[in-house]
Amino acid sequence: MSVLILADERDTSADRMVVALEERGAEVHRIDTGWFPAQLSISAQLRGDCWAGHLETPHRTVELEEIHSVWYRSPRAYQFSAALNAAEAEHAKVEARYGLGGVLMSLPVLWVNHPSRLAESAYKPYQLAVAARCGLAVANTLITNSTSAVREFASQQATVTKMLGAISIIEEGQRLFAHTQRVDADDLADLRGVEMTTHQFQHWASKAYEARMFVVGRQITTAAIHAHTDAAYVDWRHGYGTNSYDLITAPTPVIDGVLRLMGELHLAFGALDFVVGPDGTWTFLEINAGGQYGWIEDATGAPITDQLADLLAKGVL
Repeated sequence: MSVLILADERDTSADRMVVALEERGAEVHRIDTGWFPAQLSISAQLRGDCWAGHLETPHRTVELEEIHSVWYRSPRAYQFSAALNAAEAEHAKVEARYGLGGVLMSLPVLWVNHPSRLAESAYKPYQLAVAARCGLAVANTLITNSTSAVREFASQQATVTKMLGAISIIEEGQRLFAHTQRVDADDLADLRGVEMTTHQFQHWASKAYEARMFVVGRQITTAAIHAHTDAAYVDWRHGYGTNSYDLITAPTPVIDGVLRLMGELHLAFGALDFVVGPDGTWTFLEINAGGQYGWIEDATGAPITDQLADLLAKGVL
């Protein structure tokens, strides 16, 4: 039996996972889907209700029937020959997604996490609603492309705006980041562009600190994030070099709600963000089912790689 890791070949967290799994005696196969089709091929035949066959690279063959768990760790997109024109490349991408991707996602094994569950949980409005149903306190949130709705919402309480999807874009060869930011009077006076697409606004929750919680199966590791700059106090991602971290234990009602949320979303792993208020209230902000954990592990010694490796090696939740 083997563990399949689908990850960028330059991913250092995946490097650590390979070592951890090998220490547990697991047979590990690491593949970057960006190798397809130049360095990765697939041959699969439907036998009954399962696909049999193999993945092949210049260095190894992975028998599909031998896989008992998959770690889906942000692998790269398929890379096609420059000889294809735009229409051909788009066609090849679609066929690869439904062909190679379809065979892999049908494997009846433990996924951490399954691509379909990753896609569903990425919708922020959906996860906020599910979190509330699971008993977690959630930030008061507005999704809109109406300028009048923004002004009405912001008149009620201090407000921030944050991305619904990726927090960065590539423009003119540069990566630009859009972190959480406060909505001030100047913003409200000029809301041009809001009508062009949906935006997320949330009422500001008073905070003593923020917390990132990692769930692996039913194991929970939580780190308090203490900001030491004004920008990081609004969005801790501004402060990777200045924040401080310590391991804490979340209140039992929060843990219970989180475990219900993980079950509702059918996730085996998640990174969740909370604001912890001066009165001890925990307000759920979001869950990232493929969230990063390496920097918290390095800063605190949290055994997240070991927890994931134990889960993958076991092959069941």
